[in-house]
Amino acid sequence: MFTQRFCSIVCLLAAIFGMGIVSSTVSAQDVSQEKLAELQVELRARQQVLENNKASAQELEQVLKRSELEIAKVAKALAQNKQQLNSVLAEEGALVEEQEGLKEAIRQQQSLLSSQLKSAFMAGHYDYAKMLFYQEDARNFERVITYYKYLAKARQQEITRFRDNVARLEAVTEELAEKAESLLSLRKTQESQRGVLLTRQDDRKQTLAKLNKTIASESGRIATLQANEKALLDAIEAARIAAERAAARAKVSLDGLAKLKGKLLVPVEGHIRKLFGNRRQGQVRWKGIIIDGSEGEAVKSVASGKVLYADWLRGFGLVAIVDHGEGYMSVYGHNQALLKQAGDDILSGESIALVGRSGGQDYPNLYFEIRHKGKALNPTAWFN
Repeated sequence: MFTQRFCSIVCLLAAIFGMGIVSSTVSAQDVSQEKLAELQVELRARQQVLENNKASAQELEQVLKRSELEIAKVAKALAQNKQQLNSVLAEEGALVEEQEGLKEAIRQQQSLLSSQLKSAFMAGHYDYAKMLFYQEDARNFERVITYYKYLAKARQQEITRFRDNVARLEAVTEELAEKAESLLSLRKTQESQRGVLLTRQDDRKQTLAKLNKTIASESGRIATLQANEKALLDAIEAARIAAERAAARAKVSLDGLAKLKGKLLVPVEGHIRKLFGNRRQGQVRWKGIIIDGSEGEAVKSVASGKVLYADWLRGFGLVAIVDHGEGYMSVYGHNQALLKQAGDDILSGESIALVGRSGGQDYPNLYFEIRHKGKALNPTAWFN
């Protein structure tokens, strides 16, 4: 009932707004601004529906999930855009360097050709017939002819190189112009993506506030934490079973983490909150740790393995679970976006996600666990 009312209002507002969109003659930037404005109208409508209907915790949980998945999509696109932007900048830098080298080479060749042409002009009054008849030493005459042939050949080669460099310089200049256009387009896209991300984050913040208000009681919070923990345990157990089946079929076995105790990479740089084993709420205790980080920062796999799970989980947001073999797994939660999918192989230190605040977090952080055959281990004892 709630979902139908919500969809109807959102669709109606989107249709009304769509009637006012300007024709295709507007600029790409104007189109991006209009799309952003349309998104803002849609999300305001959603929040109004939630407020008017006094949505239940379950309904709010679903809205939060959708919101965080949309944030993940935009954040991943933004990260890819940034990577592409850096790549184009590097290409542009290489082209600029080549351009400067070509200009210097052309200047030197111009100077050299000028000297050669001047020498040829100065030597131009020789009469080779007279040189032939009045040459006392025939061998000396042969050396002179060979010398002039050599000079002519060298001059021709230098002219050819000069022409090649000029042609390449023109091509490089054209490529630089193309790179400049590409950079401008990428930066506009990046600006648009940032606007969408901020709008989505604001919508998530409002939904999270309503959700927290709905489960404000102590018993409600404990029940929610227990349900969240069960959801994670179910996901880990399913991943463990999948890992055992995959290990039986795998051509190359994973070696586990036993030999890496005390040597593991920290998945993200930041303050580590050593919460493992501490009471969380009621009888619920921490099974992992929290590492504070910067939003959008890369989360790296602590060791090589295979991604078994990459999806949204209630209470933990976007979660990745990596199988390292021999019953060892690492868990990465509260991510802004996931960069790997289930089934992907991953190397030690390779980026697996981006630091975020999904799962209802107020501040960007990484929730991290290490498990062996389903049992939670204290991660801080494993880091280098």
